[in-house]
Amino acid sequence: MARDSHKGEGHRRRLREKFLDAGLTGFHDYEVVELLLTLATPQKDCKDAAKAAIKRFETLAGVLDAPVEALCEIKGIGPKNVFGIKLVPAVAERYLEKKVSNTDPVSNASALFDYLYQSMAGMDRECFKVLFLDAKNRVQATEILFEGTLTAGAVYPREVVKRALEYRAAAVIFAHNHPSGDPEPSSADMAITRRLIFACLSMNITVHEHLIIGDRRYYSFADAGHIASMCRQYEQELARFTAQTHE
Repeated sequence: MARDSHKGEGHRRRLREKFLDAGLTGFHDYEVVELLLTLATPQKDCKDAAKAAIKRFETLAGVLDAPVEALCEIKGIGPKNVFGIKLVPAVAERYLEKKVSNTDPVSNASALFDYLYQSMAGMDRECFKVLFLDAKNRVQATEILFEGTLTAGAVYPREVVKRALEYRAAAVIFAHNHPSGDPEPSSADMAITRRLIFACLSMNITVHEHLIIGDRRYYSFADAGHIASMCRQYEQELARFTAQTHE
């Protein structure tokens, strides 16, 4: 009679069969982590390590977002079998990025938020990302242009416009994260957005949106009416300037 090569092999096989039959329905979070650990742990039971990871980082998302160094402090997790835990978020981000790239992100807000949340929500400091779009609102490129505390003096409209021109972008979408989890905009966020819109409009680049990504929530400057209002302010100031130059 054949014997399992280690005490968890039969359990591991059942987990994989369960996943292939019904996806992750009915899985505990630690079982998901256990499956990921098995990708690079051929000869060892991973259940205890998975449970320890969930206990330390509290949620599945906490485990997936945890730094490699912190994960490796858990008994049973090391530089090799942490591979599966780090692979899944990276694949998810790539998948969602491609999904956004193949749709119109302006009219598909859910796909846009899914991608931005996956790529930005776990960051422990603020990052400012720009999606560069062509005339048909297809994503040409995405870049994180600024990192750190995003004050009005830390985000440079000239750099944003420069990159947009290099990509020959007709439009842009801005996004940044709030590590606190609260997506409500600060006065600095409002000032940054206004400066960016004015700079882009001066070069005939449309600003469709600025999203602030929080904890499973986001704030939309477009939905709140701020994008349209700031565009009107730009047109009014441009009209005043034009009138003054012709006096």
